[in-house]
Amino acid sequence: MKVAFATQDLQRVDAHFGWAKNIAIYELSADGYQFLEAVQFEGDLQEDGNEDKLAPKLEAVKDCAILYVAAIGGSGAARVVALGIHPMKVPQPEPITDLLEKLQQVLKGTPPPWLRKVLAKDNKGEERTFDFDEEDEVEHA
Repeated sequence: MKVAFATQDLQRVDAHFGWAKNIAIYELSADGYQFLEAVQFEGDLQEDGNEDKLAPKLEAVKDCAILYVAAIGGSGAARVVALGIHPMKVPQPEPITDLLEKLQQVLKGTPPPWLRKVLAKDNKGEERTFDFDEEDEVEHA
């Protein structure tokens, strides 16, 4: 599955979605992860109320299952969710590789219900089986 990260420095999740200079995109599986691309954005990214600035970012993340951000506005979050992408806020800047490794460990174990849905959608209808009980509760990264 593809995972996107809002970042200013391409190293950490440290950016508000609408203000991010870069979106780093990785391919992730339980076996590992691989950097795919960094999409860069220019212009007045901090202009509040300018919904047009979100369009190129939404286009960049449209194939991703998860989007990590430092923050995201209500409108941006609604538009991301409408694309079937799960937004994840980090409380403070965190290295992208740390987040990828945590998420990889979750994939190796028992993914929480929201992630099971992402994985089922990511397999485009292919049946995927999990060895878990519905009552299992797992905190996500």
